[in-house]
Amino acid sequence: MPVTTAEKRAVFRKMHESGCFILPNPFDVGSARALQQLGFKALASTSAGFAWTIGKADNRVTVDDVVNHLTALCAAVDLPVNADFEGGFAVEPDKVATNVARGVRTGVAGLSIEDSTGDAAKPLYDLDLAVERIKAARKAIDADGSGVLLTGRCEAFLWGRNDLNLVIERLQAYSAAGADCLYAPGIKTKEEITAVVKAVHPKPVNLLNASGLSLQEAADLGVRRISVGGSLARAAWAGFMKAAREMAEQGTFTELAHGFSGGELNKMFK
Repeated sequence: MPVTTAEKRAVFRKMHESGCFILPNPFDVGSARALQQLGFKALASTSAGFAWTIGKADNRVTVDDVVNHLTALCAAVDLPVNADFEGGFAVEPDKVATNVARGVRTGVAGLSIEDSTGDAAKPLYDLDLAVERIKAARKAIDADGSGVLLTGRCEAFLWGRNDLNLVIERLQAYSAAGADCLYAPGIKTKEEITAVVKAVHPKPVNLLNASGLSLQEAADLGVRRISVGGSLARAAWAGFMKAAREMAEQGTFTELAHGFSGGELNKMFK
């Protein structure tokens, strides 16, 4: 029996109430279906991984690109899908709200909004504006009672602003503004992770796998979910580029022997 969007959203919210789970990031419909077959209970899109599939760099896709991609992912699997919605594809809160409403209509169970500007000289939005952007996303999500889970992201560590106090201040502000889950990609040490978990408790925390912690180790620190960003996409590209470079540079084909079984792929997608 097909799983409805409402059921996916209810399941996703329930998953955030206790325990710790892996939220892997497929980059297209095929990888999403493969992850479902492997037994994962929820998925998250990846802005970078998707961008590379259409020949673009990360943060260079349009809202139309992403909305079409999310619609395809949600239709392809019976699992909840969390959207990497970058910065909402706008600066102004009202425009963020408009785009978030479009994102909600794709069928996603969750959606994240980050606070990075893309400008290395001033990598983060002023806190007041960043908070208003989260509030706008919250209002857009709640407009039709969708139940989509909102994640507030502080990107400071990814831009070299390794100020944990700044990160915590922002995550707490995003929580107060309506974020259901908090995320600071780039934090790695157990001390940093523990501090963030305690600071936003009882709301759940998403951890990027760059910390190197296992699922159990992250759970012991109070983390609720672990995502992998573009890592699966990079792993796939690693195999592709290694084989392609061998052909281009040496005229040999030995790396092709390491490919995954075509028969197994056909069985999986049958």
